[in-house]
Amino acid sequence: MKYRCPIETTLSLISGKWKILILKELIKGPVRYGLLNRKISGISAKVLTQELREMEQDGLIVRKVYAEIPSRVEYSLSEMGTSMLDILKAMRDWSLNNDVVHPIKCFKCKQCESLDNKNDIK
Repeated sequence: MKYRCPIETTLSLISGKWKILILKELIKGPVRYGLLNRKISGISAKVLTQELREMEQDGLIVRKVYAEIPSRVEYSLSEMGTSMLDILKAMRDWSLNNDVVHPIKCFKCKQCESLDNKNDIK
């Protein structure tokens, strides 16, 4: 599918219920599949696998398979995925600045702290 608008193109990469949550979980560094599945409440294994494959194909994440038994797979942000952190930060800030519709109690979770400290990202 071809998009003419850069905003539409960007939205196509992170659209859906899960991709932004996956990006958020990968902010601090590589995460194994099982931990991702546990940390993202409500996502099925099938959907997580599908989203991870799409994100890898789109260049947002890197999948690293270790030659171990049992096999170990880790996912991390690619350079392009890391460049999306400014978008996540802008989304967070917009939400906090416009809390009149849906009041938000942000306790500055570790993921959001990492958005402010990009040097901490592995």
